[in-house]
Amino acid sequence: MAENNSGDNKQQNVPKPSRRPTINSGGGFQGWIVVALIIALVGMYFLSKTKESKPLSPTMFEQMVLNQEVDKLTIIKNKDFVEVTLNKKGLQHYKNLFTDQQGQLLLQMGGPHFEMPINSSFSFEQELNDLQKNTPREQRIHATSEEKNSPLDFFLVGPGLLILMFVAIYFMFFRMGGAGGPGGQIFNIGRSKATLFDGEAKVKITFNDVAGLDEAKEEIEEIVEFLKFPKKFTDLGGKIPKGALLVGPPGTGKTLLAKAVAGEAGVPFFSLSGSDFVEMFVGVGAARVRDLFKQAKEKAPCIIFIDEIDAVGRSRGRGAMPGGNDERENTLNSLLVEMDGFASDSGIIIMAATNRPDVLDPALLRPGRFDRQISVDKPDIIGREAIFKVHLGPLKLSPDVDPKELSAQTPGFAGAEIANVCNEAALIAARRGKTAVDMKDFQEAMDRVIGGLEKKNKLISPEEKKIVAYHEAGHAVAGWFLEHAEPLVKVTIVPRGVAALGYAQYLPKEQYLHRTEQLIDEMCVTLGGRAAEDLVFGKISTGALSDLERITKLAYGMVTMYGMNDKLGNISFYDSKGSEYNFNKPYSEQTAKEIDDEVRKLIAEAYVRTKELLTEKKDALEAVAQQLLQKEVLFQSDLVRLLGERPFESVTEYKKFMDNIQHGPNGKPAAPVVETDAEVVESVVQSPEENS
Repeated sequence: MAENNSGDNKQQNVPKPSRRPTINSGGGFQGWIVVALIIALVGMYFLSKTKESKPLSPTMFEQMVLNQEVDKLTIIKNKDFVEVTLNKKGLQHYKNLFTDQQGQLLLQMGGPHFEMPINSSFSFEQELNDLQKNTPREQRIHATSEEKNSPLDFFLVGPGLLILMFVAIYFMFFRMGGAGGPGGQIFNIGRSKATLFDGEAKVKITFNDVAGLDEAKEEIEEIVEFLKFPKKFTDLGGKIPKGALLVGPPGTGKTLLAKAVAGEAGVPFFSLSGSDFVEMFVGVGAARVRDLFKQAKEKAPCIIFIDEIDAVGRSRGRGAMPGGNDERENTLNSLLVEMDGFASDSGIIIMAATNRPDVLDPALLRPGRFDRQISVDKPDIIGREAIFKVHLGPLKLSPDVDPKELSAQTPGFAGAEIANVCNEAALIAARRGKTAVDMKDFQEAMDRVIGGLEKKNKLISPEEKKIVAYHEAGHAVAGWFLEHAEPLVKVTIVPRGVAALGYAQYLPKEQYLHRTEQLIDEMCVTLGGRAAEDLVFGKISTGALSDLERITKLAYGMVTMYGMNDKLGNISFYDSKGSEYNFNKPYSEQTAKEIDDEVRKLIAEAYVRTKELLTEKKDALEAVAQQLLQKEVLFQSDLVRLLGERPFESVTEYKKFMDNIQHGPNGKPAAPVVETDAEVVESVVQSPEENS
């Protein structure tokens, strides 16, 4: 399935989603009120600070009184301090405390000049009288009492505090809703986060922008026809399907198909992700589900698309944990009821996408909720050609670029990977100053996607480089002389990716079933690197890590999944649902030992066979390794020159594809045999390359 993210998404195809209408209640005017209030409070604060007095110690105060330097004493009852105002004598004595660096007086003569904390006015007056008992009565200082309030006291302890609280609550609950509309974020927490595409915000992507997987597109087109012409189906007594679940690996175009439905249907389209229902607050997920369907009923007929539905639709009861798990189950229960509860609604079609259908709850998958499960698999060679044509459209291509050849060289690629290859090829061509993108650019782009970024500056010692050369030569020679091995495309010792010092790239066949001899030959090819190191150097290295990992999985798959072992027989311990064998093995300890023994025996026999083959073809191994050390990259034509024609009849997928086009029925290749176990086979026979 083609993902239009490599340059073919034009600007006009990106719709502007509509939002829920908001009520304009003079928010700008009220915003200015809040700004003015904040400025006033700050001004009052600094205004109160401008007349701030200096602190005074009791000892210094006694000295001032005895020296008759005090003009006025004011006891502030509600603040528990006394204000001290100096006379001319005292101000002259302490003028250094009230002048700046330029000698200018900072405070007015009127004061107050000092503040001194007191316990109570009564005790202060008693101490003042005791202090002045030897002073003549006419020269004594008497304190006056008063209450003093600053401008901020009105807002901190007076009625202004209630006003501030009311304004804060009003703006928190009613005016800070943003795009959520009236009610604010606090009240909007249970509102649906779905984006509505309707009217001017209609999606411009159509089915013409979707390439490959015609069967899935045909199923989706029928859903659009249900919405456009419902009478055509209801007249015969049929019912419009309630839901369609798109299932497939990442990057195959599930979301793109949903966008095409939104563009073709001409009805309101709600788009959201499964994670949009997940929230830390109890009951929020279920409330959002109810709100989503309430909006959908108002817009019916319409489509609801939930991407990555496995975030909310996981099977109930798995991994039971208190708290979050219960909340997720409550959200799923609400979704199940809304999709097909007691009060069933018509005119709403649910579409969802996931790449993990095995974890979904069975109640969610039953007919009546998701009537159709549409498989969006990785495209075959015909589908890849169609996808390449879509993504090659915006590029400036040289005449040698052939979409058929590109599709034959990219088996197992999804639409997103094909889009990435096309984009990388264009970037490589631009980096080299070319006026058009040629096949060499596409080859390098495929190498980068498969093997990773080329590490040109990675320092490798000559000894390590020699080990890598013989390792990769072992893969190449073993694959060349084994009948069921996949055709070799290239072998290189140029470091790529994170840890790959070299790799051999093969071209897997477009097949759905694998026989025992094919899997054993693949195992021998994978062991070719380790066997070559052992044969040439008499030592082994850590370079065969990925090889050993792959053959171990393959061997255990043959023994425990496919029943390809004579001793264990036709038994499979594979759990396709992933639910039965979580906490216990479905076999005894004796059987487990037999499985381990048979796997070791299978791998040992494959290793002996590979080593015998490389010993027989040691001259060929030496020739390929020396050529790799000189050129670093060898193609299939180089191996033909060094080793001669492959002794087995092998037709590349590109030639087979062209032969079917020329001689097949109606100009199309014959349909491959498809069985239900094909998915399992693909899960074991994984990658088209061997990393060392």
